[in-house]
Amino acid sequence: MRHLIVLVFMFACCSTAIAQRFEIGPFIGGANYIGDVGSTAYINPSGLVVGGIAKWNAHPRYSFRGSIMYGFVSGDDAKSNEIRRQQRGYTFDNKIAEASLGLEFNFWEFDLTDAVQQGTPYLYSGITYFHSNHQILTTSLPTVGNLRESSGNWEFSVPIIFGYKQTITSKIIGAIEVGARYTFTDNLDGSNPQELLGRREPAKEFGNKNTNDWYIFSGISLTFTFGQKPCYCN
Repeated sequence: MRHLIVLVFMFACCSTAIAQRFEIGPFIGGANYIGDVGSTAYINPSGLVVGGIAKWNAHPRYSFRGSIMYGFVSGDDAKSNEIRRQQRGYTFDNKIAEASLGLEFNFWEFDLTDAVQQGTPYLYSGITYFHSNHQILTTSLPTVGNLRESSGNWEFSVPIIFGYKQTITSKIIGAIEVGARYTFTDNLDGSNPQELLGRREPAKEFGNKNTNDWYIFSGISLTFTFGQKPCYCN
């Protein structure tokens, strides 16, 4: 019985200490989208993105992560390398606000209790819920540059984020990452107005209706650690 009590105490000690090992900090970078208007480059920031990241480091190989970000994306056919898009001449601007939850996996062990400076590549994925504005291409306006904002839209996306993080001090961690979000909408750019239910004006479809839009947030973060160091249970 005495040994059981000791084991329970040691387990509680470790679980509580690990659960108190958190990170929180700001994120800043550039945003771009991939769809039916403008450039088709995967990483080509056209606007600013800012936000915050929080992590619970449950294990040296993985963390539970949450984030809130706000970014600006745009598309301009004049910047495309496709002649057809250049001749078409569509442009649009959009704003994206997202909240994301998921798991960050470290390729190497990243033990925040170790005094030695360390770094590791990491991969993050989970589920993201974001707000943007539907775009609409109305048939009553000229044929060049006539995309404009319509109703707001809440939708889900799946983030696929790859990055590298490094300890700067015992309390500060720097990271750089590139994150693609596959969305469940094809109307960030107005190419699929069928998603707008009950619209009051005629709208024109264009582009590839078989592929949804993506958006990319690339940038750097500085997170600050806090909480007790875990106890050693050996």
